[in-house]
Amino acid sequence: MTPSQPGEIEVTDQLERRIRKPVDLLRCALSCIEIVALVLAGIAASATTTGVETDIVGASRRLPHALIDVAPKVALIGLFIVPAALGLQLLFRRQLRRVGEAVATGVLAAAAASVADDLLRNPAVARLYDAIIMSHPGASDTAALDPYLVGLIAYLTMISLVGRPSWRNALWVTVGVYSIVHIAALGTTVISLLITLAAGRAIGLAVRYGAGSASQRPGARDIAAAMAAAGVRVTAIRRVLQPSTGVAGSRRYAATTPAPTTPAGETQEGATQEGATQEGATQEGATQEGTTGERSLDVVVYDRDQQAAGAIYRVYRSVRLLGQVSRNAPLSVDHEVERRALLSYAAEDAGAPTPQLRAFVRVGPEASVLAYTHYEGTTLADRNPGCSDAELRKIWDAVSRLHAHRVTHRALTADHILLTGDGQAILLDPGEGDVAATDLQIRLDLSQLLAELALFVGPERAADLAQEKASPGELVAVVPLLQPVVLARSTRHELRRRRDVLPALRKLLIAAVPDGAVVPVRLERIRLRTLVTMVASVVAVYLLAGELERASLGSVLRSADWRWGIAGLALSATTYIGAALALSGFVAARLSFFRTLSVQVAGSFVTLVTPAAVGGAALNIRYLQRKKVPAPVAAASVGLAQVVAFVMHISLLVVFAAIAGTTAKTSIQPPTWAYFVLAGLVVVALAVLALPAGRRLLRARVTPTLGQVLPRLLEVAQQPRKLAEGLGGQLMLTASYILCLAACVAAFGRSVPIAGIAVVYLTGSAIGSVVPTPGGLGAVEAALTAGLTATGLPGAVAVSSVLLFRLLTFWFPVPVGWVALTYLERTHDL
Repeated sequence: MTPSQPGEIEVTDQLERRIRKPVDLLRCALSCIEIVALVLAGIAASATTTGVETDIVGASRRLPHALIDVAPKVALIGLFIVPAALGLQLLFRRQLRRVGEAVATGVLAAAAASVADDLLRNPAVARLYDAIIMSHPGASDTAALDPYLVGLIAYLTMISLVGRPSWRNALWVTVGVYSIVHIAALGTTVISLLITLAAGRAIGLAVRYGAGSASQRPGARDIAAAMAAAGVRVTAIRRVLQPSTGVAGSRRYAATTPAPTTPAGETQEGATQEGATQEGATQEGATQEGTTGERSLDVVVYDRDQQAAGAIYRVYRSVRLLGQVSRNAPLSVDHEVERRALLSYAAEDAGAPTPQLRAFVRVGPEASVLAYTHYEGTTLADRNPGCSDAELRKIWDAVSRLHAHRVTHRALTADHILLTGDGQAILLDPGEGDVAATDLQIRLDLSQLLAELALFVGPERAADLAQEKASPGELVAVVPLLQPVVLARSTRHELRRRRDVLPALRKLLIAAVPDGAVVPVRLERIRLRTLVTMVASVVAVYLLAGELERASLGSVLRSADWRWGIAGLALSATTYIGAALALSGFVAARLSFFRTLSVQVAGSFVTLVTPAAVGGAALNIRYLQRKKVPAPVAAASVGLAQVVAFVMHISLLVVFAAIAGTTAKTSIQPPTWAYFVLAGLVVVALAVLALPAGRRLLRARVTPTLGQVLPRLLEVAQQPRKLAEGLGGQLMLTASYILCLAACVAAFGRSVPIAGIAVVYLTGSAIGSVVPTPGGLGAVEAALTAGLTATGLPGAVAVSSVLLFRLLTFWFPVPVGWVALTYLERTHDL
């Protein structure tokens, strides 16, 4: 584009009117964490908090009586007058939309707080309610949340008090007085007030993030003016499409600058900023230069409203991975831009083929800009067909130049590797890297490059390139780092789709150095399995304590016949024997019965953090793979066991339902909600079958399973002993659970026909398998209790029987399961 008059700038821009700020989402998440922490503090330290409440209330009683009478009225009036005055001021400034959104958010937050307060009064969450109000069980006359205060904080959060110190001070004084009055006069607890404040802020931030905030971003003309002030005159600037992944910055522009016209014998002003000393004629020739001598720049804008973007993911990576691996990035936009500028200068100093940084400017208080020389070419991601061997060598040499000066790129993905028309390789955006990099960081850079090249040109060509360019010692050091956890996110995503690429690359590199010893390298600070075990332990303790407290375990055990309890415990143990036989029966390889039994026991601990049908299957597959069973055969064997269990489960349910309907003295009367649930399931099933997309989804889920299971079933059918072992084990597993539930009912002096017990158990177990909660928690208890009540048992007896049954089959095996899991991990069976 050419300006129509000298000094005029051609501008093509499209600014967003409203933007979502990642910092709002981060603060909302922190507010939610604060709420959880306060609730846990109320549960764990209720005695200390109660003492604090007593001290505050005692001090308030020493205040003058007249002050205590007047303060509530003044605080209530102030709570509404000050925010109303702030709203009127904004209305006078014609910010009607801002005030309307804030008022609507406040009303929404107040309504949500009222609903939450009503839900907290439900007996099912009585323990949580008592922890918030610091009261003894049974006291339900105190509000856990203050809807007015929640609405006010949400209203203020939407308006934002940044830059309004006078209003902020006045409002917080009002809130402080209101809080003190409520503690003194109404008995509100400090924890309740803190949760109220955090809830209002969380709701306000969530709405503000969802609806977006008014944009204050500088436009293209402001950016061009700031660049001109830094010595880079722009004649045209236009907004370009931001790629979806792999590109830094919140906005990108293509700018055009006039060619330098330095007369002979004169020094061009601003030559330093213009960057006339770009190394290498090859790069200079690759830049875009128009017929009028104009040059193109890639302008990357870092808006301040996008700071903290991806912060949660970076924190997660920092916690999980070692410091040199996680690539910690600053949250501040200023620090982020300064780091990228430093790395650009370091890459240029190393002589690496990277875009030259031509300008680094700040555009007002809201944005910073980096302008790079533009190069014409095609990225490796868009290259079709792939690159030649010569171009692969150019890519490796470009990276080697960086590493020779202890500089890393750390984002060597296909969209950051540009191939020019003359076969040169340009490394785009080196801002994710490191200066003064360690040997580990350099090797991590090479592992990322090899993994990415293997995806685009194949493991064989990537391995050949590494053998040609790297020494055997370097290859031995890089192979242990070819782990998905340390690779770029886009690379990990593609490797999940092509699971054979990384193992093939490792195999080829190891074969290239047969005499080299590949030493495993630990790159994770905390292993995911360790984290899951810790979470499972905490969840198990909390859920067990809550369930036992609600059901009064002592009274249940005292009223139960211990002889039937021992019988139920023995039957619970028998279920693990049946599960071990059911697994080994569908595996051709010979398995140790003790180890297989230990795996089934360990599954009782794993189900604390996984749905009932998921954790056990994953554990069994892992165990079979450790026993040298190929992964496809292991998955097929476990899948066959699950299919057989499903068919047998449905068959037994039909048989026992028919028996119960013909022999029971009193027919089973399911609760009304069961019919609605059944009708809903039928409607969903019919909808899936009626819609083409549903049928395609069903085929996509069922066809691979049948393709694995049917051949395995035919193979097992040729071994009658194995087939009998698998079917017998599955039958023993189901029968033991049914008899255990019958024993738990008998422990309270009641009797239900075994057919009715079987229908109740099979139905409850099916519901528990469908509901995605750990071990079917909650759903199983509700279904079994409703089923036993439908058979004619009194409600209290049904609840006690189900509690005893779950204690024997779900909770009591948990400590033993943890011991078994630890033992199997130590012996490398898992």
